[in-house]
Amino acid sequence: MILDHLAHAALDRHLPPRFARGLDWLRAFDPQTPPGRLAIEGDDLYAMVQAYDTKPSAEKPFETHRVYADIQYVVEGWEVIGFAPLAAIQEILQPYDTKTDCALHADPPQSSDLLLGPGMFAIFWPTDGHKPGCALVAPSRVVKVVLKVRL
Repeated sequence: MILDHLAHAALDRHLPPRFARGLDWLRAFDPQTPPGRLAIEGDDLYAMVQAYDTKPSAEKPFETHRVYADIQYVVEGWEVIGFAPLAAIQEILQPYDTKTDCALHADPPQSSDLLLGPGMFAIFWPTDGHKPGCALVAPSRVVKVVLKVRL
């Protein structure tokens, strides 16, 4: 897991080239872009623009992926994203689905909360469980871009 601000992303050039291209794409992102899926490099690198209200953490499951890493970038608003290493995640709520590259899990016994605001991003690898879209105190509006990066 990596947590950073897009203004510092040039320091993350040690990442694989597809990640660097994704971060470059985010730098040029127009915040007026409506929600939806945008192809960047076909299915190897694409964006999902999202706008939603955060929810209490208890209402959100952890998720894991196998084929893609996530770069979750907050454009507007604040949200908490739960994080736990895959090895700590035990209970499966929804088995892995190859079509969505996602499995859903109950909260592990131990996890950490990450607070993301405008300009911040987190990278989650297949070894990272994460629970996005959680409210800090009360539900609030968030605009976010999730880049899916095929590994």
